[in-house]
Amino acid sequence: MASQRISVRVPRGIARRIKERSRATGLRESDVVREALEKHLSNNDEPTAFDRASEAGLIGCVRSRRKDLSTNKKYFKGFGKDK
Repeated sequence: MASQRISVRVPRGIARRIKERSRATGLRESDVVREALEKHLSNNDEPTAFDRASEAGLIGCVRSRRKDLSTNKKYFKGFGKDK
């Protein structure tokens, strides 16, 4: 595959994170950057339902309700069963 060289300046924090990911994965830093760019550029630009709800201010808008509805097993009694 023919490739083209480009130069990009990044803040120190991003450079550090690239280096850390490189060490953790055993990939070269350039491979880490290529993978990140490919992933970013291949993503569909269509916002997700979460993105839209968040923009509308709907995420976390109910303050006075139970906070453990998704984790407490007592709320799952009978969930998924025909009645």
